[in-house]
Amino acid sequence: MDEVINISGLTRDFALGVETVKVLKGIDLKVNKGEYVAMMGPSGSGKSTLMNILGCLDTPTSGQYFLNGQDVSCMSDDELAEIRNKEIGFVFQTFNLMPRINSLQNVALPMIYAGVGLDERTRKAEEALVSVGLGERMKHRPNQLSGGQRQRVAIARALVNNPSIILADEPTGNLDSKTSIEIMQLLQKIHAQGNTIIVVTHEEDIAEHAHRIIRLKDGMIYDDQKNEHIRHYDL
Repeated sequence: MDEVINISGLTRDFALGVETVKVLKGIDLKVNKGEYVAMMGPSGSGKSTLMNILGCLDTPTSGQYFLNGQDVSCMSDDELAEIRNKEIGFVFQTFNLMPRINSLQNVALPMIYAGVGLDERTRKAEEALVSVGLGERMKHRPNQLSGGQRQRVAIARALVNNPSIILADEPTGNLDSKTSIEIMQLLQKIHAQGNTIIVVTHEEDIAEHAHRIIRLKDGMIYDDQKNEHIRHYDL
């Protein structure tokens, strides 16, 4: 299988006054195209820092990170911004939608930065919203949508540039149980279409949807196992 992510010897240190805090202490990780991975760990384990590096929101102190064969570990801020836009689809716990524009415009935003023309932006944004079941909510602003609908808009936005990976950070953290199930069903459907998904979560029942579960503790991966008991929905 093709490797999407190849990380070796990755560390991340932070200066805290005169002290240096070592948050990541030598991460080796490979993720293949089409995998569905959950990353878990308690507070302080380093999973949020690793997520930020995977999403090209931060750079490592040392080590290498290859994303689709490109060494992104030493890229400039501008280069990282371009990689984020083209290669990574983000889904956040807090949705991160622009409140004053409608669903269609929110989904189209990444394509503006990618230089896609208006007609194509509109067509692709419409298709993405239909694919997540929001064809009737295209002209609604975020405050006119439920939490689950807002997360669906965020997922459509994450998909619209056909990224290499979907990076979902606690995607059901602000949702009730019924809506959480609907969002996990949607992520299952997206994975079944061939997308690579990495979910960062502290909830075991959310991690159980993934086909592989990686556990971090004290800045290191201490367990990386195939999930033998995948929570699966009939689609």
